[in-house]
Amino acid sequence: MAKLLHPKATAVWLVDNTTLTFKQVAEFTGFHELEVQGIADGDVAAGVKGFDPVANNQIDQEEIDQAEKNPLYKMKLKFNPAARDEDKRRGPRYTPLSKRQDRPNAILWLVKFHPELADAQISKLVGTTKPTIQSIRNREHWNIQNMQPIDPVALGLCKQSELDAAVAKAAKKADEIMTDDERRKLVSTEQSLDMDAAEPRLPTAIEGLETFSLSDPRGEDDDEDKRSDKDFADADSFFNLPSGDDDEDEEDNSDDPRDQSA
Repeated sequence: MAKLLHPKATAVWLVDNTTLTFKQVAEFTGFHELEVQGIADGDVAAGVKGFDPVANNQIDQEEIDQAEKNPLYKMKLKFNPAARDEDKRRGPRYTPLSKRQDRPNAILWLVKFHPELADAQISKLVGTTKPTIQSIRNREHWNIQNMQPIDPVALGLCKQSELDAAVAKAAKKADEIMTDDERRKLVSTEQSLDMDAAEPRLPTAIEGLETFSLSDPRGEDDDEDKRSDKDFADADSFFNLPSGDDDEDEEDNSDDPRDQSA
């Protein structure tokens, strides 16, 4: 399948030189419609020079004219025999020189937040070698102390769709039962946002307190006091004090040295 050369520069040229809708430009160049709108507003691709697809034999002028007349028309690239079997070409992903210094940070992000990804998948996503991935995974990299995990999509090393596809493939191979947090890590961004938010899930801080109760279980086993009000007629019986006769007997039987001397 033929691919468009310099899609961002082509989108800049189409926005500046045609009356195509943002959706038509997005479908032709492979960008999101909001990105095309950002190009038109000057927020995206600032300083990028437009690339004329007609002059560079990417598309016919008739295609653009027909698309301008019909907003629902989708433009098609010209057939390029040299682009045949282009998708089947295999090899390491090319990383621009300006982004190669950020590649270890992207590998660290993938290893930290998606440990289920195989080394081959990470190598394919960011265009690196397996020894580099192993050194970062084992924290043996020479610059590991100065590295910070950064999303490879934010760095422009791979697309979000490619990362989601790799994570979904890794999730399919995982047969063990996973927790909700692990399951959310193994699905794509769209699937994670579409999950049922009402799914019961206890926070980690209060796990194990499902059977916690505010009632005192000790009160259930204690025998209730069944005595009536008549049993507490006076203060002595209320406090369970001994009777006065017992006190007198104890006084009589006490060994007082003064009595013996008398």
